[in-house]
Amino acid sequence: MKIEFAKMSGAGNDFVVIDNRSGKIRNVKSLARRLCDRRWGVGADGLLLLEKSNKGDYRMMYYNADGSYGGMCGNGGRCIAYFAFRNEIAGTVQRFEALNHIYIARIKRNDVVLEMKNPRNLRTAFMLPIGKKRLKANYVDTGSPHVVILVSDVARNVSIEELDVVQFGRQVRHHDMFAPKGTNVNFVELGENNLLKIRTYERGVENETLACGTGSVASAIVASELLKLNPPIRIEPRSKSLLSVDFARSDRGICDVTLTGGAEVVFTGSIVL
Repeated sequence: MKIEFAKMSGAGNDFVVIDNRSGKIRNVKSLARRLCDRRWGVGADGLLLLEKSNKGDYRMMYYNADGSYGGMCGNGGRCIAYFAFRNEIAGTVQRFEALNHIYIARIKRNDVVLEMKNPRNLRTAFMLPIGKKRLKANYVDTGSPHVVILVSDVARNVSIEELDVVQFGRQVRHHDMFAPKGTNVNFVELGENNLLKIRTYERGVENETLACGTGSVASAIVASELLKLNPPIRIEPRSKSLLSVDFARSDRGICDVTLTGGAEVVFTGSIVL
């Protein structure tokens, strides 16, 4: 079977995107591992399938590079929205289904604005034992679970560029506190002009990625609590491709969350399975 795909990037977070409205693609977990392999496949952080939906313009299914089901992916949502627009599957304003939730995406020139779910289970400033250390950590679910840690709470006199994200990230990702599924881990540092720098260790990829959409949202929300930043908050991920996170506050807490940034097709191709 010949499969057409697009290799896409959302702020450096890269994906293989496939139109699966025909429903022909099965064995998705093994396919995700094959396509996302950076030596033997196309190479990507994850696989996005665009499928039929009775609730929206389409349904997004996201799988991590290791084949596990990934839940919600913010940059993936922006990429699949641009893919749907480019291929005339949906217009400039779209409603798509993911994880039994309807997301709204808007195409604005070179940017995609994605309306996110309201965050859940926000916890700040709790202590996390890591070996002989105790790290001050923060947690929030933005469609995927995220721990957010200030770089200054990990090591003194170490910048975010110097931090060993893989070492610390892996320990937090597999911590018993977040068992059995684990968590994503973000390290943040406030730069000049209130630019929030972020580096993310993603579960499922099991490595640092160049960007993470739900991680950017989680980091912005935690930064608004700890560092008193006001939205919209500009995010600089490892890729240096800026994202913007906006939200409002109400009696119910944080709401009306949006993630804005670029999405692009790197190349298109086909593969025979």
